[in-house]
Amino acid sequence: MSFAYVGCRTTKERNARGKGLKVYRVDHKTIEWQEIQLVGNIENPSYQCFDRSGNFLYTVHGDKDFVSAYRIDRVTGKLKFLNSAKAGGKNPVFLSVDKTNRYCFVATLQGGKVSTLVRNDDGSLSDPIHETVIPGNGEGAVSLPHQCILDRSQSFLFVPAQGRATGFGQTNVFRIEADGSLTLTCRVPSRKLDEPRHVAIHGNNHYVYQVNEKGNNVTFSYFDEKTGTLAPKQILPSLPDTYTGEGQASEIILHPNNRFVYCSNRIHDSIATYSVNPFTGYLHCVGFTETLGKTPRFLTTDPAGELLYAANEDSDTIVAFRIDPETGIPRYAGRTIQTESPVCIIFSE
Repeated sequence: MSFAYVGCRTTKERNARGKGLKVYRVDHKTIEWQEIQLVGNIENPSYQCFDRSGNFLYTVHGDKDFVSAYRIDRVTGKLKFLNSAKAGGKNPVFLSVDKTNRYCFVATLQGGKVSTLVRNDDGSLSDPIHETVIPGNGEGAVSLPHQCILDRSQSFLFVPAQGRATGFGQTNVFRIEADGSLTLTCRVPSRKLDEPRHVAIHGNNHYVYQVNEKGNNVTFSYFDEKTGTLAPKQILPSLPDTYTGEGQASEIILHPNNRFVYCSNRIHDSIATYSVNPFTGYLHCVGFTETLGKTPRFLTTDPAGELLYAANEDSDTIVAFRIDPETGIPRYAGRTIQTESPVCIIFSE
């Protein structure tokens, strides 16, 4: 049994139908989802994360300039609002908590920076104490960070960023200092117009897989955790070679067993499955699965790695797929959860 926390879009500017942050009680064996709470009257509670104790949940507010903290009732799974804090820039899109449980890092897309917030003793958040700007292509211009995710040692922060009109597509690696500040150890430019979006990090902490939104491809890089540097090794398409239309790659995740990588494609509305060579880290595409909905912005697996869930933002559905343990290919499990404009799902045991 798990609790699922589902973020969504709520605003007219996003053509959204979301009502707020939803909490579900989930039985992954039967794939039954029971809604137990709606935290309403909040704008775009999209990407979320837990603190290290699992007692607190943090959410960004997409297109806005703040993030919020909630206490989790570990018996009922329900949320209690604690506070909101400044994100340090416009449109926070990702956040994560450091290994000491003292700091929360927030990536703001249009803000062009990663901010460090302090976690207070009661689980609430401070306003930013450090701000790390991702430089752009001119004075005052910025590149647009889309993620801030810790490596497996939790000593480094990966920050893929997009160029768009003001910056450069790139993947940044920062060492996390004791005071929560960030020191750049590596910056790898992407192919022009690829627009890096997210990375997923293998359990060995050496294989790093990056999805590139506009390039519609996946980059495999080798990470040296001693120096904090990345070395790109391979690029594979995220779309079938027989597809000639548009695409926007969105999410990338590793299966808990580290044998498979999954990438979601918007417009094409599919999931690409790749097998991982355990000795080299190189990827091999093994197939594509329709998401049975529109705009799969987010993917995740259940804690056991038996199911894959796709959040189809524009069809208001979360679709469950059963993962073939041999091939890794997800196949529809016969269960679709109706929920408005979903863009993030995290599970708590």
